[in-house]
Amino acid sequence: MSGKLKSMALAVLAGSALFGLSACSEVPQVTVYEQGEYRGKPDTRPWEGGEFKGDRVAWERALRERARGQSEYNRIQ
Repeated sequence: MSGKLKSMALAVLAGSALFGLSACSEVPQVTVYEQGEYRGKPDTRPWEGGEFKGDRVAWERALRERARGQSEYNRIQ
């Protein structure tokens, strides 16, 4: 019975060692930049799509209204 217990303990120890060492195997994720070229997705401004359709003034107005609604001082008056 003790031989079976030893082999089970050894298997658990080996499994935990493998599990612990698997965290050390992360490969580095380094981006290679080439001079003058951008390979990523083009960035768009927040007001250029969706509900504002390029209207920056409406987007800024919506931001101000949202900030006013989140202010505790303005909400209790």
